[in-house]
Amino acid sequence: MLKTFKIFMYTPNAAFTFNSPAESLFYASLQNSPFVTRDAEEAHLFFVPFASGLSARSIARVIRRLREELPYWNRTLGADHFYLSCAGLGYESDRNLVELKKNSIQISCFPAPAGKFIPHKDIALPPFPKSNVPHAPANRTARFLGYFGHSGVKESSLVNELVNDPDFLIESEPPNHLSYTERLASSKFCLFEYGGDVSGIGKALRFGCVPAVITDRPIQDLPFLDVLRWQEIVVFVPVGGVKELKLVLGRTYGDRHEQMSKLGVKASQHFVWNEVPQPLDSFHTVMYQLWLRRHTIRYPRRE
Repeated sequence: MLKTFKIFMYTPNAAFTFNSPAESLFYASLQNSPFVTRDAEEAHLFFVPFASGLSARSIARVIRRLREELPYWNRTLGADHFYLSCAGLGYESDRNLVELKKNSIQISCFPAPAGKFIPHKDIALPPFPKSNVPHAPANRTARFLGYFGHSGVKESSLVNELVNDPDFLIESEPPNHLSYTERLASSKFCLFEYGGDVSGIGKALRFGCVPAVITDRPIQDLPFLDVLRWQEIVVFVPVGGVKELKLVLGRTYGDRHEQMSKLGVKASQHFVWNEVPQPLDSFHTVMYQLWLRRHTIRYPRRE
C-alpha cells in the first residue's frame, strides 16, 4: 500500500480551514504524504476538498464544477472520490449532492451526527485527544471498577447515580496529566457515553482500562471497523441504571477483562495522532481503510 496507493487531490478555489483538529491534521498529513500524485490517471482515489461549514448549495457547486470541467467524476459518478466532513451530509435533492452522499466515501469524526454516516462505505476518524499523556506504567493495580471522566458541562443522570458509589471514580477534568494517568491505570473500566465526549478512548486503551461505551442503540460509526474487532476490546453497555452497569462490568471482569485489556493496549497504536505520521498511527490506519475501498464499481459512461 505505501508504495503503490495513489490519491489525486483537486485544487480548491480558495484557501480554507477545518473546524476540528482531527480533520486539520489528516488533511495536512495527506497533502505532505507520498500517497499524493499529480497524475490523475494513476490515481486510485480522488480527494474533494471543501471547508467545514460550507453550505449544501456551495458543495453542490463544487461537484458540478468537477462534473463539467474534468472527466474523473463522471467515470464512476463519484464512487472513487472521498471528502472530509465532521458535520456530514444530509439527504438532499440536488443530483450533485445525491451522488456525493450515496457514492463517495465520507470521512467523518467519531461520533458522527445521527443519520449522516453510511457504514458500508464511510470512515470515522478516531477521536483527537485533548492532551498528551506519559507512557503507560509497566505495572498497574486496578482499585476501581470504573472511571468516568466527564466534561462537567452537562452532568448525566448516570454521573449523579455513580458519584457516591465507592466502586467508581467520577470527576470532571483531572488536575494534571499525572493524576489522569493514575486514574486510568487504577481502573478496570473507563466509562464513555456514546454521543458525549469520547476523546479519551484511545488513552483508555493505551493504559489497559477497558472502555465501556454506554449506548441506547448499535454503534455503526466506530473508527477502524475494517481493522479492529471492537467486541474484543470494548464493552457495550445498554442504557440503564447502576445495577445493570455493574452487572455487565462484573460479568466481563470475571470472564475476559485481562485479555481485552491486553488487546486494547495493542490496538491503541492506531489511535495516536502524530504531526509527522508514523507507521500504524491514526493517519496510516485511515489510509489503509481508504486503500481497502480503492476497487470501486465502474459505472458505464453516458454518451
